[in-house]
Formats: sequence, C-alpha cells, structure tokens
Amino acid sequence: MNTILPLKGFRDFLPPEAAKRKWLRDKLAGIFSSWGFAPLETPTLEPLEIFVGAIGEDEKLFFKFKDQGERDVALRYDQTVPTCRVVAQYQNQLTFPFKRYQIQPAFRAEKPQKGRYREFTQADADIFGVKTPDADAETIALSLEIYKQLGFKNALVRINSRALFRDIPYDAIVSIDKIKKIGDDGVLAEMEKKGISLAQAKEYLSYVKNLQPNEELTIILKYLKDYGFPDDWYAFDPTIARSFSYSMGPIWEVEIPDAGYNMSVLGGERYDGLLEKFAGRDIGGTGFAVGFDRTLEAAEIMGLVPALPVAGQVLVTIFNAELKRFR
Repeated sequence: MNTILPLKGFRDFLPPEAAKRKWLRDKLAGIFSSWGFAPLETPTLEPLEIFVGAIGEDEKLFFKFKDQGERDVALRYDQTVPTCRVVAQYQNQLTFPFKRYQIQPAFRAEKPQKGRYREFTQADADIFGVKTPDADAETIALSLEIYKQLGFKNALVRINSRALFRDIPYDAIVSIDKIKKIGDDGVLAEMEKKGISLAQAKEYLSYVKNLQPNEELTIILKYLKDYGFPDDWYAFDPTIARSFSYSMGPIWEVEIPDAGYNMSVLGGERYDGLLEKFAGRDIGGTGFAVGFDRTLEAAEIMGLVPALPVAGQVLVTIFNAELKRFR
C-alpha cells in the first residue's frame, strides 16, 4: 500500500499532541481575555492585494494563486495585515481603543526546518486607537505576563524602536535583524550582496550598536519596572530590528533563556502606517504575535505542560436480568 503523507511543512497532530495544543490555546485565550482583549477571526483566504507591498522582503513566501474566479488570492500570511483590513472596514462600528486577540493558522512558503513550518499557529494581541507609548507598554507587559502565567521562571523581552533606524535603508535593517543568527561578519556580507558597500555596511552596524533608548522607550522601560517585572526580564537591545516593512516605533522580541535556546518566541511592533494605508486615517496600532509552536516547545522543555487526558473513560453498567444468559 502506498502511504500518502502530508505535504512538506504541514503536520498531523494525533490526540496527545492535539491535547497539548488545546491546553496552550485555552491558556492564551484566558490570559488575553483577562486583559480585556476580545476574540476576532479572519478568513483563511484573502485578496492578494492586501499583503502586496505590506510585508517587505518576505513577500516571496506568500502562498498565492488564482481562484476559480481568476482572482489573485493568498493564504493568510500573518494576522496583522488582515486585522488592519477588518479595522478599516468596520472602523465606524468599533469602539476605540479596540483590543483584540486572534488565534488562527498562518501560511508561509518557506523551507521547513526545526521550529519553522509552512502552516503554523499564531496568537496575536493588538491595541488599536492609541498612538502613545502607553499602548506599546501595555502590550509588552502582556507579552511577559503570558510567560509568567504559563509558569516560566524567566523570560526576557528585548526592546528597541524602529524610529532609531530612521536613516538606515530597509535592506540594511533586514540584514541587521539576523545578527544573532549570522553574526557581525554575516550581516556585513549580506549587506554587500545587496549592493551596500562594505564601508557603508560597517557604518550602519556601528551606528546601530551604539544606539541609546529614546523618550518613548524610556517610558516603556519605566512602565515595566513599575509593573513589577524583575530587572532581568526586560532590556533595551539596539540590534533588535524586525524584518517587517510595516514595523515602526517600538519593536520587541521575547526569548526564554532557560529553555536552552535564544530563538524568539514572540515578536511585536507598532504599525500606524500600515493601518492608515487601509483606514485612510491615522488610527494607531500596536501588538504582537506569539510563536505558538516555539512557546509550546519551550513549555515542554521546562516541564510546564501538565499531563492531559486525550479521551473520556466511560463505565457502562447494565442492570438487566435478561442478559444473564450471555454470561
């Protein structure tokens, strides 16, 4: 018999794994709700045009095709762009600040590898309608609170601002964002491949490494301190760059140092410009996406996932004398 396997980068989840995923999904939904975020869902398939020109370098990863009506469509690449479409469409029906969370799959045509799949779950939380750093501070605090409530003894949010990158071209920002993976030399080599001279690349990298927090970041860092997070749970990191072209203002990523790897398990940013593109007015938006698979993996490494039943057990007792003859 020829066994037909799932497509590369797509996965089946048998009951034990599906139960763990449900546990995390329910925990996240409960945390979001307790912070006043309401649930939202968007279609799996969207018009391709909403993503084109909004993502940046990774547009090559779109799952796109023509539907039966010859329309250009794409599977949901992320949840930020479709939610901006929703906020723009229903802006006269929503009450701002509008706080929403969303837990749905996203699709990216990238090379599958550990922690990266072509279909994966994202859990987003965003605040719309507040343009001050208070909204960024709240969502960053929520970013940490998630891992605190999941039981992690240590989580680290690295914070920066794309406003500090104002004089650096986007191509260079994308390369700098990979510094933890490929190091300084790798960043410089990648910038050169993009046509940036070595001297200019070194200047960009040196500039970034010497950045200092601006006023909005100072407000955010004080918020986290006043909230009560330990000092080692948050830090300014000038090399956090985020590769999305829509990122602006505060940007952040969360790591779980105790889990044995320093990969980001959550990333967020402010994206006022993206929302204005859809809404036609400057509403303001900020928020983050939880890397669902990486967070679950980290929770398993740290022994935080409880033993979970995968099916109910039923005892059936029959009180019927007529059935004695079948003994």
